[in-house]
Amino acid sequence: MKTIDDLGDLRGRRVLVRSDLNAPLEGSTITDDGRVRASVPTLKKLADAGAKVLVVAHLGRPKGEPDPAASLRPVAERLGELLGADVRFAEDTVGEDAQRVAGELQDGEVAVLENVRFNAGETSKDDDERGAFADELAALADVFVSDGFGVVHRKQASVYDVATRLPAAVGGLVLSELEVLKRLTEDPERPYAVVLGGSKVSDKLGVIDHLIDKADSLLIGGGMVFTFLAAQGHEVGTSLLESDQLDTVRGYIEQAVERGVELVLPTDIVVAPEFAADAPPTVVAADAMPSDQMGLDIGPESAQRFAEAIGEARTVFWNGPMGVFEMPAFAAGTKAVAQALADLDGLSVVGGGDSAAAVRQLGFADDDFGHISTGGGASLEYLEGKTLPGLAVLEGDA
Repeated sequence: MKTIDDLGDLRGRRVLVRSDLNAPLEGSTITDDGRVRASVPTLKKLADAGAKVLVVAHLGRPKGEPDPAASLRPVAERLGELLGADVRFAEDTVGEDAQRVAGELQDGEVAVLENVRFNAGETSKDDDERGAFADELAALADVFVSDGFGVVHRKQASVYDVATRLPAAVGGLVLSELEVLKRLTEDPERPYAVVLGGSKVSDKLGVIDHLIDKADSLLIGGGMVFTFLAAQGHEVGTSLLESDQLDTVRGYIEQAVERGVELVLPTDIVVAPEFAADAPPTVVAADAMPSDQMGLDIGPESAQRFAEAIGEARTVFWNGPMGVFEMPAFAAGTKAVAQALADLDGLSVVGGGDSAAAVRQLGFADDDFGHISTGGGASLEYLEGKTLPGLAVLEGDA
């Protein structure tokens, strides 16, 4: 893959950058600007080189048409604060305002185009429709830089098709993400622990399949653990359960034994009668859950065991919270795992998505960890061994 340094002199050239600015909003207030901050180094490098920088990005899941609640304007304002410079904003993505802003940009200036997903062509499954929109995007620029790691697993116009229409390179954020993921998959320093949580086993099947013969230990928490406990014949009450995955999970339990992978499951669970922040929590043994209660976090004994297992490792990948971290009564397990990663003498990787949101909400700083991924889904698909279209097109393998 070509990098920005391979593009030659960029002064005066219009560079279209696919960034990931998908920040959570409450009204017009950004509640977690991690992805916005992560986009800054590449944009600053291009601006410092004298490029005219046009940022294309998405926010939320608008249905191919404008939605004021998903406007990128608040994100563009925050980006300007982080860059320490005025950032212009186009009211559309490829229309008259985008063309005007692109034409007026001066060397070293940055502009953000309105949410790319306001255009049906961005996510279309029809190659011609997507390609026609990519033609409009490409017409705004001379060069394309792919720097939105959180979307490289998507075959979308601003990720994939534009790269076939302009001289293209990969940005620094994507390069840094790939460097870490290669350390996790090609030659991890051992012991290597994989910590998985979140709500559903089905979301993590590919990761378990691909890493169960690479990891030394596999720690399972979150809502997905109840399918593991049920597979062992335990009562899980009203907890989240994927009954259709029981046989698959039994197979994983057997594989772990056969391959000498330590499978660490909770020995105690924090339960409550309902899914509510004010529901009274109770700690019970994992093999003695009441039939009328639901599990909402791993228990304190399990949290300590997980922290010890993480502390014994030299490389740890974590994806998925251990419980309902948004509710204080059920956040202790996730916080214990995050603290153990922060204390790790080795490489700690937080796999984006809810895990990244959790560590920030629980008061941790990004630099407490070796790496916080900006792309939960992209990270998981890479670790599953899948081909990511946004990378393949830059490698010439699409």
